[in-house]
Amino acid sequence: MLWLGKDLYQTAPPMPEKVVTESGQVVYTRDDIQVGRQVWQSIGGHQNGSIWGHGALIAPDWSAEWLHREVLAMLDLRAQAEFGKAYEALDSSEQAKLQAEIKPEIRRNTYDPATGTIVISDERAQAIAQVGTHYSSVFSDDAATAELREAYALRENPVPDAEHRAKMNAFFFWASWATVTNRPGDVKSYTNNFPHEPLVGNTPTSSSFMWSMFSILFMIAGIALLAWHYAVYHGKEKPLVPPSTDPSLSITVTPSMRATAKYFWVVMALFLVQILLGATTAHYQIEGQEAYGFQLANYLPYAVTRSWHTQLAILWIATAWLATGLYLGPAISGHEPKYQRLGVNFLFISLIVIVVGSFAGQWLAVMQKLGLDKNFWFGHQGWEYTDIGRFWQVYLFIGLMLWLVLVGRALWPALRSKTHEARHIAGLLFLSTVAIGLLYAAGLMWKEHTHISIITYWRFWIVHLWVEGFFEVFAVAVISFIFVKLGLVRGRSATINVLFATIVFMAGGVLGMFHHLYFAGVTTGVIAVGAGISALEVVPLALIGLEAYETWSNSRATPWMERYRWPIMFFLAVSFWNLVGAGLLGFLINTPLALFYMQGTNLTAAHGHTALFGVYGMLGIGLMLYCLRGLRPDAVWKTGLLRGGFWAMNIGLALMAILTLLPMGVLQLEANLEHGYWYARSAEFMNRSIIDLLVWLRVPGDTIFAVGALLVGLFVAALWLSPGKVTQSGNNTR
Repeated sequence: MLWLGKDLYQTAPPMPEKVVTESGQVVYTRDDIQVGRQVWQSIGGHQNGSIWGHGALIAPDWSAEWLHREVLAMLDLRAQAEFGKAYEALDSSEQAKLQAEIKPEIRRNTYDPATGTIVISDERAQAIAQVGTHYSSVFSDDAATAELREAYALRENPVPDAEHRAKMNAFFFWASWATVTNRPGDVKSYTNNFPHEPLVGNTPTSSSFMWSMFSILFMIAGIALLAWHYAVYHGKEKPLVPPSTDPSLSITVTPSMRATAKYFWVVMALFLVQILLGATTAHYQIEGQEAYGFQLANYLPYAVTRSWHTQLAILWIATAWLATGLYLGPAISGHEPKYQRLGVNFLFISLIVIVVGSFAGQWLAVMQKLGLDKNFWFGHQGWEYTDIGRFWQVYLFIGLMLWLVLVGRALWPALRSKTHEARHIAGLLFLSTVAIGLLYAAGLMWKEHTHISIITYWRFWIVHLWVEGFFEVFAVAVISFIFVKLGLVRGRSATINVLFATIVFMAGGVLGMFHHLYFAGVTTGVIAVGAGISALEVVPLALIGLEAYETWSNSRATPWMERYRWPIMFFLAVSFWNLVGAGLLGFLINTPLALFYMQGTNLTAAHGHTALFGVYGMLGIGLMLYCLRGLRPDAVWKTGLLRGGFWAMNIGLALMAILTLLPMGVLQLEANLEHGYWYARSAEFMNRSIIDLLVWLRVPGDTIFAVGALLVGLFVAALWLSPGKVTQSGNNTR
């Protein structure tokens, strides 16, 4: 990763000192481009449309749309000069002639490294001015573009300062320039010809075709190898006879373990708020600026609701996992370190401060009340999933270091013991804790004016490696410990299985992050490694059904396992969504050729929703339920609420994907193939009646899902508000 990162640092699209015309007129300066990017970030950045395919889906991809508008403006100017009429009025042969003339000019790399200057024709500068006038209107309160602002879910006058709007145009131009300008001595652009724009030859490269084919072969070979290993080595050990009583009842709940209860209350609160914000964000696609007639965008713009929605998904899941680590530390070792409860409480307060402070800063930024000088540190960074201000990022990193210390000191006696049954599992759990704590530092590796390609590189260390890699290892270790503690799996067997799973997951998961970077201004080497290795991410999911069957068998091994039925049911759901969301829908968009046409469409949203909640969300809830069983051992579990919540959330998530995200994504894919990426993301396409219908079809799935989440929330609340009394046998089936 570091080696390819070095390559990216050296080959990222150049940031010019100035853009000038052949006649010597300065069009844009480096300061214009950098300040323009700051303006774009301050209004939400990736949460208002996208750049190079990364970002929100209602507004356009600004790099793709700018390119299309600029090309059309140049064609129209040339048509008026040569034929005396508009480009659209020409016949097909005349249009083809002009396209053939424009293509080499717009693709030619005129950047001079010695002077840092990009030279463009006077005609192109005139076209740029026309496009800039359009965008200056869109991001103001001009009545002429009011319908577009509504279609893009932009609030009125999102960038009040005219000078800021002009400089944001400079950033859009540069981002577009990088997508169509050939690399020096090459026939493909800095973004490997992304986005698709047939007018100027932005089509898939030969390497995209070649490595897409090889990635499929790698996946097939990996699955075959893993299936062989499973057939040869699996099940050779004699099954373990489960104990007659629940071993977890012997765990003494310490003060610090009891203090984790409030984390789980916050988990459910954040989860429910996230769903509410998700419904609000989806509704913006219907009314644009309103919610059933109320001008919501004036108070809670789309960029804010989507920022909070995506970040709350990470925050509530991470909070559930952090709390699980804090609960399991003393549970594994049987040791309560001095001041452990104080540390748990302090970390809890810090998490609340981070959430409230960072969210307040983002609202102030999007409403343009913070100023560009403070935005990077306290406002909205504009990078999807890493939007919070740098101050809050640093605070969160310190909090993770505190979590690492708290979990580590609680686990230490078990790690040092030569006879502890779960010593090796505890060691793997601790190593994953170290990785989770330290690797978040990747989010601190860029500065305010760092190149966007380099920011994208480090951002996916967080989005992909941190979440999809080390959290996965943490989850495998935690679940293995639970089964060892329950006496269903031998400690040695669990250790071997965790090590094997870690090796298999990380083999594809580490270098697999590069499939996010195919079009982020990087070279063919990234496509080769990303395509080849990321295909292996699917390999461990191929046998996930067998693992799920084993989990199910363990859950039926002895009558007292009924106490853990619902935590295990959520673990089973993790297996299902791992296969469907992460595996099937993930590989659908994984190869370079597929991603060329699908990046930034609702097909990526289908993968994101089913993988993030289906895998990590379900796992977070399952871990929470296991901890709650120990925290409230005498409370009656109202399993009817859990049963309803479990099935409602799974059915709702499936309907969300099947009724809306997948069909909408397929329609966008077709539009991209026929017309170009700009059209698949355009207001013209997104305002079609079929798209409106598909958006409304989210209502059944979203409603069922929300009801399921509410039922789980009521269950958690009932454990304290209406705990009841467990029956004498210890088995409650209400």
